[in-house]
Amino acid sequence: MPILELAQLIRFVLVRTSHPGNIGSAARAMRTMGFLRMELVAPHRFPDREASALAAGADDVLEGAGVHEGLIDGLAGCSLALGLSARRRGVDLPEISPREGASRALAAAARGEQVALVFGNERTGLENEELARCHAMVRIPSVDDFSSLNLSQAVQVMAYELRVALLGGDVPEAPARVDVEPPADAAQMERFYEHLAQTLDDIDFHKGRAPTTIMLRLRKLFQRAQMDERELRMLHGILADAQRMATLARKE
Repeated sequence: MPILELAQLIRFVLVRTSHPGNIGSAARAMRTMGFLRMELVAPHRFPDREASALAAGADDVLEGAGVHEGLIDGLAGCSLALGLSARRRGVDLPEISPREGASRALAAAARGEQVALVFGNERTGLENEELARCHAMVRIPSVDDFSSLNLSQAVQVMAYELRVALLGGDVPEAPARVDVEPPADAAQMERFYEHLAQTLDDIDFHKGRAPTTIMLRLRKLFQRAQMDERELRMLHGILADAQRMATLARKE
């Protein structure tokens, strides 16, 4: 697949950005490496004069940026999401390097899948709930006593790693598909998690205990499986039958 087509399948998702200047600087970092797709989730201010000024001519990135209220909308269509975080969080995700993250992203893009690189708020980074929607966490190996990179610098690191891999031809060959079913995207997975949570409530699985921990672990399990749409339909069917049986049991 040509470099341009691969780059078009990769988006940079900035979540709850506080400073519009960082949006502009991130756009510049992306554009210098050949990436155009930016998605903004609940930005504090955008569009903004400061963003345009610091984009330094990367106006096409800003003009094409999507603005969303929630992360799932920013991930729409993506079957792989990699979250950038400087700190280890309570969410137990596989931790990979920027180089490995670039390799995984390009391997998915070579299969024709859409990929998201997710960056958090400048001060707090990605929250646990946001990381739980990612398949792995990318950690840039900075020093322990001063580990926080500026948002646009983190974007530049990932854009650079992707660019180097593309120019070096380090893009895995797309394997021949033996199944025509497309992979489930973020929105479809979120609907499944909502159905799963409701079903666990319907069958009284939690026995009065808080469901937060178990749902985080189940998210990790199913994110790792990276299911296709047919597998997801099968699981929805199982959950629907479990709900039906729970309703019958209550009536009896």
